[in-house]
Amino acid sequence: MTSFLIIDDHPLFREALGNAVRLALPEARIFEAMSIEDALHVLMAEQGEGIDLALLDLLLPDATGFSGFLRLREAYPRLPVAIVSSDEDQRVVREALELGAAGYLPKSMSKRELAQSIEGVLKGSVSVPKDFVAAPQRRRAEASKALEVKLRELTPQQLRVLDLLRRGYPNRQIAQELQLAESTVKAHITEILRKLGLFSRNKAIIEIGKVDLPDPKARPYARADRGRPQ
Repeated sequence: MTSFLIIDDHPLFREALGNAVRLALPEARIFEAMSIEDALHVLMAEQGEGIDLALLDLLLPDATGFSGFLRLREAYPRLPVAIVSSDEDQRVVREALELGAAGYLPKSMSKRELAQSIEGVLKGSVSVPKDFVAAPQRRRAEASKALEVKLRELTPQQLRVLDLLRRGYPNRQIAQELQLAESTVKAHITEILRKLGLFSRNKAIIEIGKVDLPDPKARPYARADRGRPQ
């Protein structure tokens, strides 16, 4: 029996999405969660392997942008996760797919269209909005190379902060992991965004997900942190 986890804090849309799932697979088991924390509890109870597909809204009480998606991928890397969102911006769709989303389903789709997209994702297809246009491979490669160059300007401590940031950790948890003051973490993140030329925390999470971070202990990245926030 195919099992789904619907993660959305809006009860009416959880019901609508559940109806679309049942239209595709009448015998499906459906679990519901209103937040990432709820979803992680369900996955733990089902040992992760019991869920065939998670359907995730991007806007949740404990997640914004792709932070919730990244937390799920960090905890259950083999779990297929499809984004279901009202945001149909092509850049957002492209970033979701580059991060490894199993599909991107707009909430504007009809119940039948959602059902067909869900069936396609289960069969291995990557469902995208009808008007979606993928970025050229060459452009993506050039952007990744430029970001890798900028990463060399980060200090070892900034690399550690960035690594936890891309895993979806909030500032408080980053501070605990690295034994720093939360204000120091905020200062590091501000400096990281400035050096990488990125305008937001969510954008940093998305872009860093496309490349491998340098080892903070390796040269030439191991620069002195003297005089910088610790």
